[in-house]
Amino acid sequence: MQDDLVTAYELFKESEDQELLEEIEHYCETLEKQLTHLEILNLFSGENDEGGAIMTIHPGAGGTESADWTSMLYEMYLRWGNRNNYKIDLMDLQPGDEAGIKSVTLGFSGKYAYGQLKTEIGVHRLVRISPFDANKRRHTSFASVFVYADIEENIEIEVKTDEIKVDTFRASGAGGQHVNTTDSAVRITHFPTGIVVQCQNERSQHKNRSTAMKILKARLYEHEQKALNVEKDKLNSMKQDIAWGSQIRSYVLHPYQMVKDHRTNFETGNSGAVLNGQIDDFIKEALSQKVFFKT
Repeated sequence: MQDDLVTAYELFKESEDQELLEEIEHYCETLEKQLTHLEILNLFSGENDEGGAIMTIHPGAGGTESADWTSMLYEMYLRWGNRNNYKIDLMDLQPGDEAGIKSVTLGFSGKYAYGQLKTEIGVHRLVRISPFDANKRRHTSFASVFVYADIEENIEIEVKTDEIKVDTFRASGAGGQHVNTTDSAVRITHFPTGIVVQCQNERSQHKNRSTAMKILKARLYEHEQKALNVEKDKLNSMKQDIAWGSQIRSYVLHPYQMVKDHRTNFETGNSGAVLNGQIDDFIKEALSQKVFFKT
């Protein structure tokens, strides 16, 4: 591609053709994206960085506002995953009472998904004019992002049958009549740790159980790592306070446009691009400065 860029530039100097200029700009954008990706690859150091990731997003206090912000983050990570050619599995989604999302769990399959997404762990803050406020007032909303390494294929995690309880129930929310009229949803409770996971996205109870078990194993692995790494206590305390003072990043849509990471001080005025999934620069800065929860 570099040779193509040089050739296009030489031709443009002779003709100043507008189509050639657009072609040059396209080459530059592609090379810049590839360079950023290579820079990120050189920053990985964790033992699970190369594998897939399981992400959960939860709203903070604030009802519909925070639930809507959760759905915006969900769309942002979907777009980021698609831009980076990851296979994305929607494992579980709980719709909000009026709008937005109560809880969502996503699986990202592909190289270095976890290494990149672990930098997103924490509280994300949104400031905007609320679309749900008739008086058009400014609102602040919070949502938490947690990411676990998808380690099922690499590390054996034993789950004893006498230590879990499996419940089935009817799926709620969107999904079609068949989903809502059968006991296809699955909830698994792990007694020793108190961890509860569930999945209701598939029509098949068997598939939902398999996915829920996969999430449980990832959660159990993270639980074990937490006991060995005191730095994980920071993540645990963050889970208790999805509110002011604990955010890692702020997304301001009013009265000005800005997205700022409070750990690295990296910021951009193009909030639309960030919400469209262009978060690679934030990931690179977090990895460069090692300001993420280590595993």
